[in-house]
Amino acid sequence: MIYRKTKGLTQTETHYCPGCTHGIVHKIVGEVLEELNLLGKAVGVASVGCSVMAYDYFNCDMVQAPHGRAPAVATGMKRFRKQEAVIFTYQGDGDLASIGMAETVHAAARGENITIIFINNAIYGMTGGQMAPTTLPHQITQTTPTGRSTFETGSPIRICELLATLEGTAFAQRVSMDSVPSIRKAKQAIKKAFEYQIEEKGFSIVEVLSTCPTNWGVSPVEAMQWLKENMIPYYPLGIYKDKE
Repeated sequence: MIYRKTKGLTQTETHYCPGCTHGIVHKIVGEVLEELNLLGKAVGVASVGCSVMAYDYFNCDMVQAPHGRAPAVATGMKRFRKQEAVIFTYQGDGDLASIGMAETVHAAARGENITIIFINNAIYGMTGGQMAPTTLPHQITQTTPTGRSTFETGSPIRICELLATLEGTAFAQRVSMDSVPSIRKAKQAIKKAFEYQIEEKGFSIVEVLSTCPTNWGVSPVEAMQWLKENMIPYYPLGIYKDKE
């Protein structure tokens, strides 16, 4: 087997911090787009956050959405070009689960036939490490220097579990970037989510547990371990909805 870079990505060097797993997710999304022969018909929607420049990295048509509005933008494009385009969004937890929560929930409730790739690293990455809706209890961030208090700020939101309760959701799965086997499973989930859109089954989302060594204040290796020991217990991996 001879390795080659997927045609689903451009030659542009990414800007992500060392140890960030955004790049791995980009790689497997690009591979899926290539394997499903979607590069000529896929349109990605870049969100606001660490992945804001995703339009430079994916080798397909891309649109930049205002903060939190990626599902709304994707909805408009899919409805206008229903038979011709495969539409996906690429969003972080701040974009999707905070300012964009309404757009996400209602796109799922309507059963919009779009695919969402949701990166959950439990923190606001681009803006300096503030608490996000997915920040774990007692987790230290710039805005919770003594740890997140669920008494004051409520509990983290489990997106897959929430969206799985909606009739319009066809597929919801949570995966992780903590190991090679996990990455392989993540690729399978992302491929399935795109296939469900092609088959017009409805709204699909893959939540990817990711690392943020810079804002977690740990090394890349320590970040992988932190993900395993802290995030996966709170955000269990698995399929939460599958309308096969």
